[in-house]
Amino acid sequence: MHAYVYKSQKKPDTYVYLARRDDFSALPAPLAASLGALTFVLDIALDASRRLAQADPAKVRSELVERGFYLQVPPSVASLMPRHYD
Repeated sequence: MHAYVYKSQKKPDTYVYLARRDDFSALPAPLAASLGALTFVLDIALDASRRLAQADPAKVRSELVERGFYLQVPPSVASLMPRHYD
């Protein structure tokens, strides 16, 4: 599985992983608006041996399949976020 990673220009240290490159249609409108412009930073293979610095690869894969995106926020923000994005 591949993921395409974008950096939020509005929210520091916030990244969006997408299942399909440049397909922002999976992002709920309020979330997309809060992130502002997204800049492509990385195309990454999420195989079973892949390790990520700030996210659990299994969780990322699961979210990509279920929602079409995964939102990575700084740890201090993650503890304040609800479990659902919509």
